[in-house]
Amino acid sequence: MSEQNGVMMQFFHWYTTNDGSHWNQLAEEAQSLAEAGISSLWLPPAYKGANGENDTGYGTYDLFDLGEFDQKGSKRTKYGTKEEYLRAIKTAQSHGIQVYADIVLNHKMGADHEEKLMATPFDPNDHNNQIGEHQEIVAWTHFSFPGRKGKYSELQWHWWHFSATDLNTLDHDMKAVFLFEGKSFGEEDPEVGKVDYLMGCNIDFQNPDVRHELFYWGEWYLETTGIDGFRIDALKHLDFEFITEWINHLRAKAGKNLFAVGENWAEHTTGVEKFFSETDGGMMLFDVDLHSNLSRASKNADSFDISTVFENTLVQNHPELAVTFVSNHDTQPLQKMETVVEAWFKPLAYALILLRKSGYPCIFAADYYGAHYTDKGKDGQDYEIWMDRHHDLLNGFLYARKTFCYGPQYDYFDHPTCIGWTRASNERNQKGMAVILSTGDSGSKHMETGSPNTTYYDLTGHIQEEIQTDESGWAEFRCEAGSVSVWLPR
Repeated sequence: MSEQNGVMMQFFHWYTTNDGSHWNQLAEEAQSLAEAGISSLWLPPAYKGANGENDTGYGTYDLFDLGEFDQKGSKRTKYGTKEEYLRAIKTAQSHGIQVYADIVLNHKMGADHEEKLMATPFDPNDHNNQIGEHQEIVAWTHFSFPGRKGKYSELQWHWWHFSATDLNTLDHDMKAVFLFEGKSFGEEDPEVGKVDYLMGCNIDFQNPDVRHELFYWGEWYLETTGIDGFRIDALKHLDFEFITEWINHLRAKAGKNLFAVGENWAEHTTGVEKFFSETDGGMMLFDVDLHSNLSRASKNADSFDISTVFENTLVQNHPELAVTFVSNHDTQPLQKMETVVEAWFKPLAYALILLRKSGYPCIFAADYYGAHYTDKGKDGQDYEIWMDRHHDLLNGFLYARKTFCYGPQYDYFDHPTCIGWTRASNERNQKGMAVILSTGDSGSKHMETGSPNTTYYDLTGHIQEEIQTDESGWAEFRCEAGSVSVWLPR
């Protein structure tokens, strides 16, 4: 993706309005996003969740209901109707934008009926620790989808299609993960052990009915929507072998190499290397380690050595498999996994993912458009959040990326608070470009663009004076304190 200078946008955030207008907004924005330089869009889960029109889609109820059936209190989803979803996809694609669907296969929630079964309780925080006897429980595990009435698929899901759940209605006070009789916990993380169970009714990928249904659903979804790829949710909780087979099956059906990226919150190389080994490099991953570095740099500018920002990151070790990002719906303020990149640092962070050679960068809608919402914090108190709009700055970076980010990259990562790099001149960019940023005082660096006697201006407007390279293509490029300057040829 980086060779074509593609850019993904996550076109939603956790608090995207639930008035059903989202798909229509996408159709309206598609042309301007394409003109700005966005080449692909990651859309939120489009199927009915347990909370109907108020569900983000991650509490998956019915994979076949894309806002078509009256289920869970509404016909539409949070984002709109099936017709609006399909129209938005076609509109985006007509402007040359690929569309990636958010796929949530780990669990189901919002069952229609209870069932009795035998299960064993385990510690929710340690799936190796049994905390009670094998016992009869009553759990919400029967999904009959009464609103759909068998359209598209007649399969009803029962307890044997799952491996575990976290609620026994005979004993609401017991906090446990109940492993169903005849089942076992699956995926293991090298650092933390068994991570198979996440939430709701945990899908059992060893069940033949489940495997058949999900392969069939994937074909149906691909044919129905015409999407170009997938973002796979909760990847480390899934069966790696199954998800690899599933993606490869759909690639064969589609006759093309459908894009795939996984969400794997593993800040250690062992988990990532295990995944790449088992999936044979057939799927990209979001660069969680780079995001963590960006967050720490934004909060600890005095002590964080910015020249080390790419150390031990996915984009450093596997640049061809890294989707780089600054923020997303899980990291934004008031979310459980909140790891905020502070507002002052956002321009620097986006320069680090958009204006460099390696990685497939992903812009977050809440950073592009801004966001305003209220929710409870971890202390139970209500908070009002304003996320800054970086629309113009990001459009400038997108322009620089699609126009000038070609040619050899020369790094000047030689100072703990000030770093820079250039993209030297080549056949696609005959005058080169330079980027310099500082987390401390104003700074300057003697850098080479490969273009002699060329005048450069600061795209950000932070510095008004122009800079000219010497006869060898070198110049002293500058930036202000705590900011970034992007020097483009006049």
